[in-house]
Amino acid sequence: MKLTKERIVDAGMATFAEVGYHGLSMRQVAERLGAHAGSLYYHVRNKNDLLAMMADRVCGQAYDAGTAALAALPPESTWQDEIEVQATALRRVIERHPGGAILLAESPKTLSPGALSIMERLLRTLSAAGVPTEHRIVAADTLLSHVTGFVLQEQATFEIPAVTAETYADLVERFPHVFEEAPRLSQDEKFRRSIHLLCAAFNALIKR
Repeated sequence: MKLTKERIVDAGMATFAEVGYHGLSMRQVAERLGAHAGSLYYHVRNKNDLLAMMADRVCGQAYDAGTAALAALPPESTWQDEIEVQATALRRVIERHPGGAILLAESPKTLSPGALSIMERLLRTLSAAGVPTEHRIVAADTLLSHVTGFVLQEQATFEIPAVTAETYADLVERFPHVFEEAPRLSQDEKFRRSIHLLCAAFNALIKR
């Protein structure tokens, strides 16, 4: 089958899901395609170029998902609702791609059209809400960084250490606020509340 950029990105995403950001190599991608590594360079300049194309694909999917979510909102929706559905759509798309959060974290360095489209629309939403110009870019960047970081934690793989009753009791005594006040929330509810907190901060800027 003929090599194309789309097929190379497909193979890159599949390989990335298995070996991670630092483990990805053009040789592995070529092997998945049954091709020689050198033949990939007719379509993709190098590994960084491939990573940029992969990030752009994820961002493009997130942008389209955000478009659909915004279109589904009722007419009486607020700017906070628009922020929430854009953030939620971004989170859901990133979650579908193992390691997707790392790709998104790197995307600003590549000037990805997909990532820039997400930022542009978010800035328009904040502008329409009345967030002052001097705070708008930081507000948008903070929101996107939060979504990326949230999913990065969700996608992290680690073993929870076994804790004895004595160890747990000692931790509760030393860190009472962490163990006694932390609500037992689902990830979805925690995410929703975190976006509401950010929107409250943005609203404070508007009122000020």
